[in-house]
Amino acid sequence: MRRRLFGSVRARATLGATLVVAVALLAAGASVLLALRSNLTDQASSEAESSARKVAVSIATGTAPAALELPDGDDTPVQVVDGDGRLLAASEDLERISGTGSSAVRPVTPPVDDDGGDDDGGDDGGSDRHGGKGKGKGKGKGGDDDSYAYGEIADDAEGGKGSATVDGETRDHRFAALEVKNTRQGDLTVYAGASLSAEQSAVGTALTVMLTGFPVLLGVVGAVTWLVTRRALRPVEGIRSEMSAITASQDLARRVPEPATHDEVARLARTTNETLAALETSVERQRRFVADASHELRSPIASLRTQLEVGAAHPELLDVEGAVADTVRLQELAAGLLLLARLDAGERPGEARVDLATLSGEELSQRPAGRVAVRTHLRPVEVAGSRSQLARVVGNLLDNAQRHARSRVDIAVRAEGPWAVVEVGDDGGGVPEAERERIFERFVRLDDARARDDGGAGLGLAIARDVAVRHGGALTVRSSPAGGALFELRLPVAPAP
Repeated sequence: MRRRLFGSVRARATLGATLVVAVALLAAGASVLLALRSNLTDQASSEAESSARKVAVSIATGTAPAALELPDGDDTPVQVVDGDGRLLAASEDLERISGTGSSAVRPVTPPVDDDGGDDDGGDDGGSDRHGGKGKGKGKGKGGDDDSYAYGEIADDAEGGKGSATVDGETRDHRFAALEVKNTRQGDLTVYAGASLSAEQSAVGTALTVMLTGFPVLLGVVGAVTWLVTRRALRPVEGIRSEMSAITASQDLARRVPEPATHDEVARLARTTNETLAALETSVERQRRFVADASHELRSPIASLRTQLEVGAAHPELLDVEGAVADTVRLQELAAGLLLLARLDAGERPGEARVDLATLSGEELSQRPAGRVAVRTHLRPVEVAGSRSQLARVVGNLLDNAQRHARSRVDIAVRAEGPWAVVEVGDDGGGVPEAERERIFERFVRLDDARARDDGGAGLGLAIARDVAVRHGGALTVRSSPAGGALFELRLPVAPAP
């Protein structure tokens, strides 16, 4: 059952289309998820850096870490860490944090500055409490007040990923680390985070939609492909069933249905009908051939038997010449039938080189001088093929011309470009234009030939055309200048040896 199902074109087309769409959807879905995750992560990094830079600006302008107004830890957890890794400030309600420079969540008390607050005298040159490390200046001129110094904020922030727990809820965050140098507390680093909940929610929602929608979409694609291919292949099933019925009934007159479309199925149906028509013609021709052969064989055999029976009973009445003539006629008919059978079986003509001028001369020499004169115009030209079959063609054309000529037969051999041409004409009654193709059918004789009953069985011209076609040439008939029929045999010239 499985082999039968997947052996059908419709099943394979449906499976192939579904697999292609599935691969495309997986690739597209993965690309969308990666792009969405990347964009939201970049957005979170930008938000974290913006929050860190706001806190850094406050520190750089003199705000002490303990006095900073930090954002809510639920959305943006913030840490301020000094160069020794001590936590100087952190967002409220922060219970745990990772991915930053310190895992502490409770700030330590900064060291007491002995000269903190207002300093009336101040140090000469307005140097700060850290040995001149600060580069900023105090409020007053000449160092009247250096209660704070300006810090330097780094141009770029470093990024990282971690998590933070606020009020018992843990979330993943994208952290930005921004360094502020030369403050009153030394070099400080501000860590600010942006929650990745939106990114995770968006990616999860998109993944859920894809996992839910992809099977539905694949089912729709498979169903549509199944229905479309079923409709497209319905004419093929009609052709198959009709061919099966033709095979069972052996009625070659039947034809398969042809769709009204112009696609491959319609062309298949037309080609199938053309094949059936050719097969019907061939079978009908074979039946007619067998019937005609039986009829033609019956006459000489019956005549010969009658003569022999009469001779056996009355030897003095035996017509020896008639018996010999019937025997010769029977022999020629049998030879013609055997040659036609070999041609129908696809016998190859051979590759011997034959000079048509010499061959025509030999055929003429084998015929006694008759009631009509024969004029020749023979030029050497070679063709490739079977010498015996080509001799049979030339002999049949000469016999036909001598049988119908009144006083003259003309035969000419010449070369015309790539063709070797043999023309045999007579001055007889000719062939009516409507009969010029029918005379090449087997066992066909025109009415005047039948009336004269000259012994022809109607196979000579049929054999001649079949041999010509087998040799890659053609045999045609038209009116001759003398008023009779002119048969023209064209064969390819043999290539130079």
